[in-house]
Amino acid sequence: MDYMKVYGEWLEKATEDAAVAKELQDIREDNDAIYDRFYTPLKFGTAGLRGVLGAGTNRMNIYVVRHATQGMANYIKKKYGTGAVAISHDSRINSDLFKIEAARVLAANGIKAYITEELEPTPVLSYLVRNLGCVAGIMITASHNPAKYNGYKAYGEDGCQMTDVAAGMVFDEIQALDIFDDVKLCDFDEALKNGSIEYVKDSVYDEYISEVEKRQVNPGVCKGSDLSIVYTPLNGAGNKLVRRALADVGVENITVVKEQELPDGNFTTCPFPNPELEEALEKGLELCKETGAELLLATDPDSDRVSIAARRSDGTYRLYTGNEIGAMLTEYILSCRTANGDLPKDPVVVKTIVTTKIIEAICKKYNCELKNCLTGFKYIGEIILRLEEKGEEDRFVFGFEESCGYLSGSYVRDKDAVVASMLICEMAAYYKKQGKSLVDIIDGIYNEYGYYLNTTLNFYFEGAAGMDKMAGILDGLRNNAPSEIAGYKVVAIADYETKVATDLLTGKTEAIDLPKSNVLSYTLEGGHCAIVRPSGTEPKIKIYITAIGATADEAEAVTEKISEDMNGYLK
Repeated sequence: MDYMKVYGEWLEKATEDAAVAKELQDIREDNDAIYDRFYTPLKFGTAGLRGVLGAGTNRMNIYVVRHATQGMANYIKKKYGTGAVAISHDSRINSDLFKIEAARVLAANGIKAYITEELEPTPVLSYLVRNLGCVAGIMITASHNPAKYNGYKAYGEDGCQMTDVAAGMVFDEIQALDIFDDVKLCDFDEALKNGSIEYVKDSVYDEYISEVEKRQVNPGVCKGSDLSIVYTPLNGAGNKLVRRALADVGVENITVVKEQELPDGNFTTCPFPNPELEEALEKGLELCKETGAELLLATDPDSDRVSIAARRSDGTYRLYTGNEIGAMLTEYILSCRTANGDLPKDPVVVKTIVTTKIIEAICKKYNCELKNCLTGFKYIGEIILRLEEKGEEDRFVFGFEESCGYLSGSYVRDKDAVVASMLICEMAAYYKKQGKSLVDIIDGIYNEYGYYLNTTLNFYFEGAAGMDKMAGILDGLRNNAPSEIAGYKVVAIADYETKVATDLLTGKTEAIDLPKSNVLSYTLEGGHCAIVRPSGTEPKIKIYITAIGATADEAEAVTEKISEDMNGYLK
């Protein structure tokens, strides 16, 4: 790709967006800046698009959004002839603009666009696709990335994020198009008048909330509990619907973090609006200490993830990992539905391969089938779809991934912080009425099943050179596999790219019955594990460490040793 030639075309043609035009002028004498923006286009994959806001093919801007949407329109016309697409957005910079630009392209191609009037959670978009009978969906969001990012999530007609095959077909269509000359556009106001663009009716959100509230395990348990909550939507899309769901089920004592209540794409009080990070929860924890709240609830900008902190008996707060929240919810749902007599026959729980193995023990106790899938909630959605195709969707009782994403029920096909927030509060109220806190509950789980410590390491690689380095690291590990890590012998290797699992003690190999993915898993003696996976949405490599110990101290010591050794492999 001749990046200077492409840059020259943008200088000439990308004049409609003043900010983009100015940026292009400002970098005229900076070859490195030009290269970084134009050395490659943002690749359309199963996560759609995600990148830094700005000018260029390797940035998020109206031209890249239009280009991608024209590719999607061509894909839709070839597969369906016509159809409708649902589009929504979160609070990020330019999210509402990108939503409108995508709708203009679709309408110009004879494809109806249903758009939300204001920002909505990502799971609502998943719900809209199926509720409105759409053939696809678009969510403008970069989830929990820093403020400089935005993105474009693409959904199929099943409400799941697009599969590898569909995303590949859209990408091929995009590649065949000139980013300026081959994109069709219509006038937005005119399209609203003629009905080719239509705002989603408010009644649909009522239907969505009704579906959420059907997932209550113990209806009415929150009423009279006086459970005290501090909630922060982290300046994102969860504010209205999370609070509405909680109020409907009887959670009345809610204090909202004012600085983070309203939409703000700059995330001025939480530069990294990821509820997995303690720094994103600082304002919420401060308010918890002021009010004495029992529980902190935090949803990310597009409200598909939720994390919590619970008050200890001494007034301090314990933060929970996504694995711990998932373990508590799994135990709560399975134990209560068993006691209530409404657990379905042959129940199914789904988790990703990097999610805590303690779920295996919990599911075994309740005779529940556990299904593992690749990282990404679309794979959980695909399992729900396969159950639905057999008329068995009611078997699905819960699914989650370690990065604070949870779902109960099959009404959507993506993680849903609205239903998860409701279930977490219900769980806290249920145990409160028994004189227990969520601190007591997680301690009880560890006492019963063993102490599983799950830790995620993140290694960032910015820019073009960073992507090359990431690829080199994975190739190095694949071609020269370690025989031991931190002094623990590697007893098994699973390579999800080659789809082969090898038992190094016996030499036996077996096929991995999952889609191909660039993931390497090392099982160590003692049951410990290290999984290496490049992020599909950010320029980073993640290492997921599992350490099993009789106590927390023992597991932490193992984690430190594995972390130190794995650091060396990523330098």
